[in-house]
Parts: sequence; C-alpha cells; structure tokens
Amino acid sequence: MPASLMRGHSLRTSKVMRNGINTGSAAAIPEAKLTSAPASPLICLPFAGAGPSFFKEWIPLAGSLKLIVPQLPGREKRFLEEPYRDVAQAVAGILPEVLELIGKHKSVIIFGHSLGAVLAYELSHSLAAQEIQVEHLVVSGSPGPWMPRGRRATGLNDDEFIGRVREFAGYDHPALNDVELRDMLLPVLRADVEMHENYDPPEARLLQVPITSVRGAHDELVSSEEAAQWRCATTMPFQLCEIPGGHMYLTQTPQTLLRLIEGLRRLPVAAPEYSVAWGEEEQ
Repeated sequence: MPASLMRGHSLRTSKVMRNGINTGSAAAIPEAKLTSAPASPLICLPFAGAGPSFFKEWIPLAGSLKLIVPQLPGREKRFLEEPYRDVAQAVAGILPEVLELIGKHKSVIIFGHSLGAVLAYELSHSLAAQEIQVEHLVVSGSPGPWMPRGRRATGLNDDEFIGRVREFAGYDHPALNDVELRDMLLPVLRADVEMHENYDPPEARLLQVPITSVRGAHDELVSSEEAAQWRCATTMPFQLCEIPGGHMYLTQTPQTLLRLIEGLRRLPVAAPEYSVAWGEEEQ
C-alpha cells in the first residue's frame, strides 16, 4: 500500500445550502441543466454478480449522458462463457468492446460500484493508453484501490459464501433465495468475488483524471475515511460525495447519482478538494 494512503485526512463539516447540497466549502457541484448539450458517454461497470440489465432503468434517467455498459462473460448474453477471475484480464477483455461502443468520442466518464470501482480504475488507465480522455472517474461504494479486504468469501462453502456476500453487499438479492437461480448465479458471483478480493494494483500508478468517490451516507461497509482514500489515486482534483442510503443506495435512487454525474461535467478542472452531501433537501 502506498505511503500516501497512510496520511490522515479530515472531512469538512457540512452546512445546508439552498440548492439542496450540503458542502463544507464555498464550492458546490453545479446543478445539471445539460439537456441540449451533446451526449457524453458514461461507461458503467457493475458490482459483483450484476450485468448490463441492471443499468436498463437508468437509460430514461440519464439526461445528457449516453450509457455504455460492456458485457462481461458469465452473465446474460454471455452466460455460457467462462467469467474472469482477474481484474487486469477482465479490463483487457472488455477494452475492444468499449472502444467500439465509444465510437468517435474522444472523451468519456467512467462509473463503477464496488467491484466496478476497481474495474473502472483499471479501465481509466487502459483508455488513457489509447488516447481516450477520461473526463471524470466516479467510484462508488469502495475503499481506495490499495485497501485489501480483511474478511474474505473466496473458498467458503455455498451457504457460508452467500452469507458473507450478503454481509459485504449490505442487501439480499432475491435470486439467492431461489435454489435454481442461485445455482445459476453462484459461478459468476464466485468468480467476481475472487476477482475483487485478489485485486492487487501496481503501486505508484496515479491517474491524471479527476476522481469523485461516492458512498451511501449510511453505508456500514465503506466509511467516509475509506471512500476518501481514492484521493491518493490521482494527481487531479478529488471530491467525496455522499448520497442518502446504504451501501447499495444506487438500487433505490439512481436518479440522484445520475444528476450528480451530470453536474460533474460543469465542475471546473481546477476546483478545490471538498466533501459534499448530495440529494438532501433543505429542512
């Protein structure tokens, strides 16, 4: 783990502002009023066990963002293919599809939640090598990329594994309660969890990309301090945002997250570092 991750970082005290944003500095993420602007590709990378269909309901909420969701093997249309168990191999595998989906666009925004956060981090490096500008990296529900997980699920029997995954995810997916669906889901879920738990990124490989780390305000799995560790992954501005909800807030309020991401398109590149609570209305 880089020494920079050991630095102590304090979060600023929030105060309520009239635009519904709680912020500890004079800076505030601008409201997204970009419906007439050209669509920006937003590459979405899923959490463990999820596939492109999870993001289907985001499409009518995306506003000026054009959703791009690469298809990882082992799920949905690629159900019969062997899933990846290594983050670097997974990103190398989806890179050709991502480049094809991007088309003529030369800049993108990337979002990933939990496992998707480390996939998004690695994809940011890969796209930079292809001379594709990453306007912003939005990582969600994740400690910094160098933080190992203390308790693991890899290698446990089925019942113990499912119990540990429920603990990690902070919610219970209905499919895990159906025996047939569970047996279909377990191989890819095990592969994804193994990929996440064994992820070991090279040190001293900082992105030149602004990073926003997002967490549910009541996330019991990823603390504010852990979410703030992403500031050490970039040489560019960093911010921490909190959205009402727990670890899986994005299953309940995707419109809040998408409004936040749209607003990032107007955030000045030289904006100061700050923390913000997003989506809470003034009382």
